[in-house]
Amino acid sequence: MGRPGQAILGVAMTYWTKDCENSMREGGVEGLKGSLRNQEKQIEGIVRLVRGDLGKMQRTALEALITLDVHSKDVTYELVQNGISDPSEFLWLAQLRYYWENNNLWVKIVNATLEYNYEYVGNTSRLVITPLTDRCYRTLCGAINLNYGGAPEGPAGTGKTETVKDLSKALARQCIIFNCSDTIATAFMAQMFKGLASCGAWSCFDEFNRIELEVLSVIAQQLMAIQQSIAEGKKELLFEGTNIKVKPTCNCFITFNPGYAGRSELPDNLKVLFRSVAMMVPDYAMISEIRLYAFGFTDARNLARKIVTTYKLCSEQLSIQRHYDYGMRAVTSVLVAAGNLKRKEPEQNESILVLRAISDVNTAKFLAPDLPLFKAITSDLFPGTVLPIPDYGHLEAAMQNQMNILKLKNEDYFREKIIQIYEMIIVCLLYTSPSPRD
Repeated sequence: MGRPGQAILGVAMTYWTKDCENSMREGGVEGLKGSLRNQEKQIEGIVRLVRGDLGKMQRTALEALITLDVHSKDVTYELVQNGISDPSEFLWLAQLRYYWENNNLWVKIVNATLEYNYEYVGNTSRLVITPLTDRCYRTLCGAINLNYGGAPEGPAGTGKTETVKDLSKALARQCIIFNCSDTIATAFMAQMFKGLASCGAWSCFDEFNRIELEVLSVIAQQLMAIQQSIAEGKKELLFEGTNIKVKPTCNCFITFNPGYAGRSELPDNLKVLFRSVAMMVPDYAMISEIRLYAFGFTDARNLARKIVTTYKLCSEQLSIQRHYDYGMRAVTSVLVAAGNLKRKEPEQNESILVLRAISDVNTAKFLAPDLPLFKAITSDLFPGTVLPIPDYGHLEAAMQNQMNILKLKNEDYFREKIIQIYEMIIVCLLYTSPSPRD
């Protein structure tokens, strides 16, 4: 527990790779079954630790470890189900694997071999890996291996940027996220590329096709110059009138939403520098289940389905408003809120904790006509679950005092909204901003 979280994850993935390959060589499918049983016991032990009294950094490291270990267990189960008994089988080669060779850590996937960069990325959470994430990893790693950039494309809320960020964590490389707009000029991008090339970092340009078409054409020439210098093994490059150092680990990724109004179509000389991958709607239920499991919930699968079903029914039955959001960001807010409540009240009924998280995150944003429908949905999904009435005596007294000072009327609706905002701040503070399509 005293080790850095990044080191724990790297070692865990290396041992998982080694264990699976040794099991396949020595015992075939039966060997993998034994390895799967060991992985299940290991995860159960870590979950028991998470439910205990831990510091913030220790809990973060263990939650990230559970997230990766659950995916590793799922991969092993899939190998067993498909009767894989040879490490050279494609289903195994298609996974992100870690190897300690020649006193160095290497990450392999399909035919791509990438060096672990040892960049300190901190003790942070990790993305839940779904089949969509795996497919994106394969495309992006293949692009990096061929000295190209990656271009995840798809609608908002499908995890394009988060997948690039998580892959940078998996390879221990610095990743700088930048939100693009139509005001970006070529001089600014040149400065950005100089810094990235010199320090060997990654950049992820979000909403890249918001940049003007004329600027995109110049960016293509700038990127091509950097990619060619890396391919030729050059250590230095004369770039935009400046002699800069070039580190081969630098790379550029872009994300964009095709088909949105006011967005530029990428020019052909820019498209050839990237390998695109389509990102569709992720598996909300699978992501929710693993996140809840990492937070220490025992009935994670059932509760995850209830969270996803709640938002599905709300999107079908409630009115359409600009500030209503039923996508992955909304689901993540509830999961984070449920995790916070679980840490504060570890012995409380888990259905009560999840219902309270759903209510605290959503009640304040729903309009009055939609509230009865929302409460009917949650009562159907959580039958017999009654939320305990919290005691806000001190808050009520403070509100009354301030209303007297400011000469405000003490209305029930006003007090109710103040309490709702207070509950939302306790659980997780949310800021609503217009979506890209607005």
